Amino acid sequence: MGAAGEELLKTPSMRLDGLVAVVTGAGRGLGRACALALAEAGASPVLVSRTESELQAVAATIAADGGTASTLVCDVTDCRQVDAAIGGLERIDILVNAAGGNIPEPLADVTEDHFDRIMTLNVKGTFMVSQAAVRSMQAGGRGGAIINVSSQMGHVGAPNRTVYCASKHAVEGMTKAMAVELAPQKIRVNSIGPTFILTPLTRPFFEDRAFREDTLRRIPRGQVGELQDIMGAVVFLASPAAALITGAALVIDGGWTAW
Repeated sequence: MGAAGEELLKTPSMRLDGLVAVVTGAGRGLGRACALALAEAGASPVLVSRTESELQAVAATIAADGGTASTLVCDVTDCRQVDAAIGGLERIDILVNAAGGNIPEPLADVTEDHFDRIMTLNVKGTFMVSQAAVRSMQAGGRGGAIINVSSQMGHVGAPNRTVYCASKHAVEGMTKAMAVELAPQKIRVNSIGPTFILTPLTRPFFEDRAFREDTLRRIPRGQVGELQDIMGAVVFLASPAAALITGAALVIDGGWTAW
């Protein structure tokens, strides 16, 4: 009891012990970081991507740190594979939709193939995996947490990223609609919107001095993101500490969208 006889309040736990967390795009980059973060918090990640060797390497890293992880080779843009793989899991408590991609190019140069590739991966893939995971969560009756890896570009526009921005704005709308529909079943749905995060795929962009200076000028914090910057946010949104948060967009952008 508190000094005035009131009950002592305690901060909800951010531990995820005993929970199963499906992470798409888990073989590299943001997906890998999300999987490592969830495993460190006690969850057992199911690592999903198209490349078995990358998944095995992540699983080995988690095991070396005392955690447990399993692998699931699946192309998230293939509905049949998603239904068979994700739909075949006995339990899903957490889903992180981290699979995604971009092809930066001027609007006038965008081909139908590039448009389809970006929208299929970023929008259709997120939707289909979420649908399969939701069916599992509904069947289990325990509720759950879905975290869609969006982008700061889901809130603003940028040159040479018309299709990417369109896809991430779609993810933001999908997140809100899913959150409203699934709230009565105690399934929370939120998004994170990172700024530019240094990964093996993005580092080459920053070798261009003009690009680097322009990007840093747009971030009030004056620095690009590191993978660790998204890890705590994912654990928080997946945990009991975020029990009343759904339909929200957590931007991790150093202030980019605050201009």
